[in-house]
Amino acid sequence: MIPFASIALLAVAAQSPPPAIHLNQIGFLPDGPKRAIVATNSDAPLDWRVVDTAGKVVASGRTQPGGTDEASGDRVQIVDFSTLAAPGEYRLAIAGAESRSFAIRPGLYGPLAKGALNFFYQQRAGVPIEARYAGGDRWARPAGHPREVATCFKGRDPRGTDWPGCADPVDVTGGWYDAGDHGKYVVNGGIAVWTLLNLHEVTGAFPDKSAALPEAGNGVSDLLDEARYELEFLLKMQVPEGTRTPLPIGHQRGGGAMNPTMVDAGGMAHHKIADANWTGLPMRPADDREARLLYPPSTAATLNLAAVAAQGARIWAKIDPAFAAKCLDAAKRAFAAAERNPEVYAATAFTGSGSYGDGDVSDELFWTAAELFATTGDPAYRTALTRSPHWNDTPDREPSWGGTATLGTITLATLPGIDPAIGTHERTRITALADRFLADRDRAGYRLPYGGTRYPWGSNGAILNRGVVLGAAHKVTGDAKYRAGMIDAADYVLGRNPINQSYVAGFGWKPLANPHHRFWAPSLDPSLPGPPPGTLSGGANNTAFADPVARQSEGKCAAQRCYADDVRAFAWNEVAVNWNAPLVWVAAYLDRPAAQ
Repeated sequence: MIPFASIALLAVAAQSPPPAIHLNQIGFLPDGPKRAIVATNSDAPLDWRVVDTAGKVVASGRTQPGGTDEASGDRVQIVDFSTLAAPGEYRLAIAGAESRSFAIRPGLYGPLAKGALNFFYQQRAGVPIEARYAGGDRWARPAGHPREVATCFKGRDPRGTDWPGCADPVDVTGGWYDAGDHGKYVVNGGIAVWTLLNLHEVTGAFPDKSAALPEAGNGVSDLLDEARYELEFLLKMQVPEGTRTPLPIGHQRGGGAMNPTMVDAGGMAHHKIADANWTGLPMRPADDREARLLYPPSTAATLNLAAVAAQGARIWAKIDPAFAAKCLDAAKRAFAAAERNPEVYAATAFTGSGSYGDGDVSDELFWTAAELFATTGDPAYRTALTRSPHWNDTPDREPSWGGTATLGTITLATLPGIDPAIGTHERTRITALADRFLADRDRAGYRLPYGGTRYPWGSNGAILNRGVVLGAAHKVTGDAKYRAGMIDAADYVLGRNPINQSYVAGFGWKPLANPHHRFWAPSLDPSLPGPPPGTLSGGANNTAFADPVARQSEGKCAAQRCYADDVRAFAWNEVAVNWNAPLVWVAAYLDRPAAQ
């Protein structure tokens, strides 16, 4: 017979399960902050200890209660063992629970940065993906869309708008597949290219022969080689001079057919090249038999092209002057075309691809003016920059494909040789935005630099783009608090979250395994590979329960728990170039010594 006192103790134990320990699953840098979050029913501080592989206690202390976290639904406590700097393998023990083993060592983020960059090689269209660059035979595949000469959409779209098509087919071979489908988008490609090129300008990361690429050994940064593969595709999407075509002007409300106006579209950019209809899962890119169509130009796509072409012009000026001149000519023509056609918003009624609709392009105009001014110093671009409503606004959001003004601010804040008045103005703005993100971090239960309970589609990309802003602030100030904030963003993505999920394939003890992707889909076809190391999931999303998996949880999950590692969950678990790009940026930046 069990004594009454023992029954009481068992009852208490049943009501108070051991705390759940959440931390960065790849570990910590010796000179960086080291924090774990503990989810527990206890409001009282708890004793914790860190032990090495021999069981020796190397650090100990008491937790800091953090209250109830709305984004996760957890009652949390914070463990801070930042004073532990000795490289080694450790475990964290607290109140009967023990973490998995984690490392403290320098160079922790180097493999992650390389894997995240290799994602872009594996998303290349138009060329075979070779085992020697992809990491093994399982990821090798034949070229998808090896000679992509496409014509424009012609006929009536689902909204009833009649499109005339274009006179001649266009060779748009190459570039990156945007996400888990086979669409190639100028808008999303733009911010992804900018992020890689900006990383080059800020850090000089990935010198020649440091990445697994066919171009390695050509005497040019491997980071630039990868970015150029997409930039050359974007240049192909520019509409020839003298082209006149009907396009919708302004916001056209209602669900019926739009009323296009004949315009001079020369210098604009097609919004996308994509399949006429959605393809199913799984599918190797080489097996895609859908018709490939170019879709009408938009002002947003035109400005994306102009911005990254201007950026490319200054970067390649000494490396490849002919290519730089081609980029600058394209950028100037695109900027002029956007000024001529400032309100051609993306037509979004087409099927078979993402819309990337954007009803406000003032941010793209500011970004493009910043890039052209940084490249040329032309007073006309300075005027466009300082007349923008974004010049004196108070930025409050991280960069995104639909909100690009902050990209221009980062360029002007971090690039040497900028007019001092411009540079000082933008450094003030970027540090103010970074301070806002740190304030969000200090209020968040899981101590990530992201506030509130609204987690959008691709929230991991948003969090890492906040990491880019924090990195820019660290670059211009040298203040360690901003680098610490970057690490907090990485900690969340790599496992310091309420579901213990490393959202990056190949990193951590519970890594991404089943992204929404047509080729990396072993749960649907065992002959296909899983995601290559360095692939990032979009992550938690409580704003769009758009797929069958997500719909089962609508109204039932706290924001950070609205996620499943399931190939069918495209609203939660898709991959995309604009999310992986800030992962490359943050990981590569953190791979540098803190003083740089």
